[in-house]
Amino acid sequence: MAAVDYRLEAPELVRDFLQYHETIKNHSIRTVDAYYIDLRLFLRFVKWNHELVPQDTPFAEIAIRDINLDFIRAIKKADIYDFLSWLARDRQGKKQMGLSVPARARKLVAVRSFFDYLLLKRELIASNPAADIDAPRLRKTLPVYLNEPDAVKLLDAVRGPYAERDFCILLLLLSCGMRVSELAGLNLKDINGETVRVLGKGNKERILYLNSPCQQAIRDYLLVRDGTNVQPKDQDALFLSRNHRRISVDSIQILVKRTCSAAGLDPERYSPHKLRHTAATLMLQNGVDVRTLQEVLGHESLNTTQIYTHIDNEGLRTAARANPIGRYKKQESANDEE
Repeated sequence: MAAVDYRLEAPELVRDFLQYHETIKNHSIRTVDAYYIDLRLFLRFVKWNHELVPQDTPFAEIAIRDINLDFIRAIKKADIYDFLSWLARDRQGKKQMGLSVPARARKLVAVRSFFDYLLLKRELIASNPAADIDAPRLRKTLPVYLNEPDAVKLLDAVRGPYAERDFCILLLLLSCGMRVSELAGLNLKDINGETVRVLGKGNKERILYLNSPCQQAIRDYLLVRDGTNVQPKDQDALFLSRNHRRISVDSIQILVKRTCSAAGLDPERYSPHKLRHTAATLMLQNGVDVRTLQEVLGHESLNTTQIYTHIDNEGLRTAARANPIGRYKKQESANDEE
């Protein structure tokens, strides 16, 4: 998602709400931008649905800068139901008309959070019209993940001029269960022997333990990274692109799909997030308790007392060692230099 500058077109109440999330709640810029995009869509819809703009105005050009408190106070529960119905039936999704259930649920969260802010933090409205609206029901599905033989097959398929980097990236995803954005954001200083400091959602930091293969893969990659005469454009970044900049999330996604194809796995089925599922599933299958796994994955309910520290947490170390990928032995191949 491209960055947006809500300060240029958002009304004052919306700007205040977004600044609250950015400064007080300490949410990431990406999260704040997503809130703004969802609110902008909702407010545009309300103006369009109440015929407050000329009929020939393109929806994407409906201005919201003029929206004030009287407009917000006039929004009723029926407007939100109309919005959700429009999202389900008429809004263009990626592959079909109507947005997916998760996408509609996220937009309802943004709307409800906005009204909560006006009610509870600012005391500008008498009630939250979205408070009692149930989120669209999500269909529960089992997470897609690789079994251990397929995970090994994926690692064995790494080839090419950036093999050390690519192998290290895939091994960390499969071993540590990082989010792809967390992995792309790793800096050299985050690696400290058998631990790595990860910056997660909401700028929350956590410490993960690295099993022996991960530690060796990082050393192998750094030998190649530091052996080039080209000065990196991003001195801090751990993983660099071929242009010597910090590797992007998109590049990691392409890497995963390309290596899946080379391994004979369905590239449409697997993604960096599915490798995170793989790490979590393999840990659970090999004796890691759910509470420790929550810490490893950095879920919202974590106890964050270990931020900025290198606490000797035996549970986290056990989780790192319990993942069977930690027993992976890299196979030598005549094609390694291709």
